Amino acid sequence: MGEFIKAQTTEHITYLGLDRGRSNAMHLEMMQELISELERAKEDPAVEAIILHGKEGFFSAGLDLITLYEYNEEQIKNLWETFIDLIYKLAAFPKPTIASVTGHAPAGGCVLAICCDYRIMAEGEFIIGLNEVPVGLIVPPSIFDLYSLWLGQAQAYRYLLDGKLFSPLEALQSGLIDEVVPADRIQTTAARKAKSWTQFERQAWGTTKLNMRKHLLQHINDNKTEAVQQMIAQWWKPSTRQILKTIINNLTKHG
Repeated sequence: MGEFIKAQTTEHITYLGLDRGRSNAMHLEMMQELISELERAKEDPAVEAIILHGKEGFFSAGLDLITLYEYNEEQIKNLWETFIDLIYKLAAFPKPTIASVTGHAPAGGCVLAICCDYRIMAEGEFIIGLNEVPVGLIVPPSIFDLYSLWLGQAQAYRYLLDGKLFSPLEALQSGLIDEVVPADRIQTTAARKAKSWTQFERQAWGTTKLNMRKHLLQHINDNKTEAVQQMIAQWWKPSTRQILKTIINNLTKHG
């Protein structure tokens, strides 16, 4: 069992549970662990699909800004490189991937969800969306591509620049989410969707998925160096540090 990712395989479906603190906020080790689990599931012929899920109330709050704020230059470089690698690995996963969005999924949580093939979200007072810009972080082209895949370019453009956060119903209406179900039905709904896909001829399904994502994946690879450089440069700006400090103060006050 991993420290931050709980992996469990039942009936050829691997459930990857995000498990770090209450809000599943991601730091370097958690992302590295998720990459390892994805690689393992990809290579295992007994695994036919993956369901990525959080815990009650939180899918993932995104990057753990409190921990990241203390990172040195080398750690931050490593973090952003790992983040892009994770996006690539999840987006390029050749088998069906379903995000079981069990609660809040802002920023990096939303990024994980949009890398998947299908998203099911729990009903409730939850938010999902890419709110990086208001936080002072730069969104790389690859994340815009992924957002656009589900929202269409015009809507993704508007929502990204506004840092819009959606309720489950708004997310469903916009196409960001595929289904909204009561929290206690989310895993069975995800498993049903996975099985509807795993009954198809695997090569036909997987190759078609990768064909449709060919340009997207190429884009992630081609832009990686530039994206990482932009993110690092932005991270150390005094204005960004100031915004982060304010957010962290708010989080620690209310947390």
